[in-house]
Amino acid sequence: RVKTTRTSDAHAARMKANVQQARATGGNAAVGSLGGAKSSRFARGTRLVHAAKKASWTTQARRCEVQAIATPPKRSEPVEIPDTEDGGPSGMFTNTDPSVRRIVPDPKGRPVVKIVYTVLEAQYQSSLSAAVKHLNETREEFCVQLSGYLLEELRSEKNVAEFKADIQEANIFIGSLIFIEELAEKVLDVVQPERERLDAVLIFPSMPAVMRLNKLGSFSMAQLGQSKSVVADFMKAKKAKGGGGFEDGMLKLIRTLPKVLKYLPSDKAQDARSFMMSLQYWLGGSPENLENFVTMIANTYVPELQNNAMEYAEPVVFPDVGIWHPMAPTMYEDVKEYLNWYDTRKDLKFSKDAPVIGLVLQRTHLVTGDEGHYSAQVMELESRGAKVIPIFAGGLDFSGPVDKFFYNPVTNRPMVDTVVSLTGFALVGGPARQDHPKAVDSLKRLDVPYMVACPLVFQTTDEWIDSSLGLHPVQVALQVALPELDGGIEPIIFSGRDSKTGKSHSLYDRVDAVAARSIKWANLRKKKNAEKKLAITVFSFPPDKGNVGTAAYLNVFGSIYKVLNQMKAEGYDVGDLPATEEELIESVLHDKEAQFASPDLNI
Repeated sequence: RVKTTRTSDAHAARMKANVQQARATGGNAAVGSLGGAKSSRFARGTRLVHAAKKASWTTQARRCEVQAIATPPKRSEPVEIPDTEDGGPSGMFTNTDPSVRRIVPDPKGRPVVKIVYTVLEAQYQSSLSAAVKHLNETREEFCVQLSGYLLEELRSEKNVAEFKADIQEANIFIGSLIFIEELAEKVLDVVQPERERLDAVLIFPSMPAVMRLNKLGSFSMAQLGQSKSVVADFMKAKKAKGGGGFEDGMLKLIRTLPKVLKYLPSDKAQDARSFMMSLQYWLGGSPENLENFVTMIANTYVPELQNNAMEYAEPVVFPDVGIWHPMAPTMYEDVKEYLNWYDTRKDLKFSKDAPVIGLVLQRTHLVTGDEGHYSAQVMELESRGAKVIPIFAGGLDFSGPVDKFFYNPVTNRPMVDTVVSLTGFALVGGPARQDHPKAVDSLKRLDVPYMVACPLVFQTTDEWIDSSLGLHPVQVALQVALPELDGGIEPIIFSGRDSKTGKSHSLYDRVDAVAARSIKWANLRKKKNAEKKLAITVFSFPPDKGNVGTAAYLNVFGSIYKVLNQMKAEGYDVGDLPATEEELIESVLHDKEAQFASPDLNI
């Protein structure tokens, strides 16, 4: 075992070192390297101190739960990082022990229903745990033993062995957003052999192969109906189309199930109805919805409980898409209604030319109560004088909500100056099958800067800080590389995750940076071209000034000259532009700082 110790001061120093490169700069935009720019300001302590200086924000902070602006946890005691059998840390970049999610009840003579769940992200952890704890405290008919695994933890053979042992004793298995193929195969290898024995298997939007594990009585995703597999044909067609179509289409199919239930035998109709309600409970995400979900499934499909007449409420349904704000009395499905509420607020006043920042949020964080990091980002933007329009979607295609909520309902022109996705994922498809052309088409029409900030998904805050390799490679692929294909820029990590509760929390200096950068992009967009200041950097290797602008088979200065001419035509102040490409080359290479053996050697 390796022990690491860090004091609070060391923690703060490490955090400061990690964030300095992501700080907002005080200069104008630059084309190429920003390496010489200095940070406009450093972190000023927690947002609670900053909020005390701003009366308008203080009003909001008083009305929000403490957890929405809570400081990330700091360790004062040594932390033991267990080794796996192959000698590496558990789960590669993550060493969180799944046992922190295990809930073992005191039966008190009640039957124990054992439930195992596997999810991609941790936002369901705290909500599901709260639901089970309340159920165990209040239900007389049964109690629940709960075991949970984050998908990424199944990279550890030790965790897979524990997962397998739990599944072999389980009554019910629940899976959601299982889209990483090599880990999906591990889930299939463990669950498939136990599928027939399990009382119920519920898989919510995931890869098609995993979805086929679904089993509620006679209901199966492989054979809905009598003579023809409607769902199987649907899945095949949607998979071929790619993008977020499969997941969003699946939700639409579930919403249309009542229309086809009347054509099914009564037992099949009841089981299909149970699956439909289960999905509604799950998408509702609140502890109340999840407690009623567990009660319904246990009462209906666990043999020992089927003779009990248990009471449970219908699912509380939230909008699939809409606009959310931490201070708003409700979620809005109409942009006019949101603007009416926003523009009549008494706690904040905005200037007429205030920048408008559009935020893209994950619905699951909102319905499960894990929205503290979103609240912090909204409040930071508003404290800087920016208006916000935070939109969300229940599926994995956010292009629809972008088209629906980011345009002025009267003029049909874009009313946002910058868009910041706080999901970290591609705009269409999320962690599943991305549809970049569809995303690009939507963002091109909007034609504003598009930032994609990153919440820590596959690591806790401490794991990320302690890692010598930084961000988890899966997250680098899903939340840094893929969003760039949509046109996303500045992937600043803005929130962390608690190792015990799984809940998200803000990283305040980074929330600060995201707000500063998004507002600067908004202001830059409003500037006249003649007022914008740009820098163009060129390659120089081997490292001596005599190699300025060299590149194999590329006409560097010819390209620069064409760019400068186009900029001049569009109103940029390019100074005394040389008359020809050759004169541009001469003006640069004959500068004393561009000569061989120049006094200051730079690359």
